[in-house]
Amino acid sequence: MNSLKIVSLVFFVRSMEQIPCPCCGERLNVIGSRRRKYLTSQSLPQVVVIRRLRCCRCGRIHHELPDFLVPYKRYAGEAIEPVVANELPLSVAVDESTITRWRQWFAERAEHFAGCLESIRIRFGYGFVGGPSDLSLSVLQRIWHYVGDAPAWLARVVRTVANTNQWVHTRSAFCPSWQGYTIML
Repeated sequence: MNSLKIVSLVFFVRSMEQIPCPCCGERLNVIGSRRRKYLTSQSLPQVVVIRRLRCCRCGRIHHELPDFLVPYKRYAGEAIEPVVANELPLSVAVDESTITRWRQWFAERAEHFAGCLESIRIRFGYGFVGGPSDLSLSVLQRIWHYVGDAPAWLARVVRTVANTNQWVHTRSAFCPSWQGYTIML
């Protein structure tokens, strides 16, 4: 019996710049790597190998994600971006339920993303503090004000928010108590 071996392409991700810890700013050491699977906008599976990094000071472990990946999402940012921006017609090969979940995910976090970008602008002194005219803009327009609306705008948001340690990692803020003990995440 013949056995066919399917060779899949695996890409290795490695930044050429020295990346500081997003939590404390200290140097990160490489401690290994892991495979990360994702799907393109045509639902084609891809695999990248990303580095695992540990901070020298705080000991936290970080994964070096390329710009085209969104943390905790199975699809690349290029697939999610037109859906959350309500671009028509959609050219993404996903179920309607996936589209609904992406839109809900972005709607829940859009104000947070806009607030993070605004606070980074103020913290680092980029321009003046926004005036009353900013209030009339939609949250997506406010985000585009900082990162632009050109393709890969979601990648720029993700990179900025994640690298400043402001990414929301979990949706569970409150956990049910069990026999009088509160479970903390």
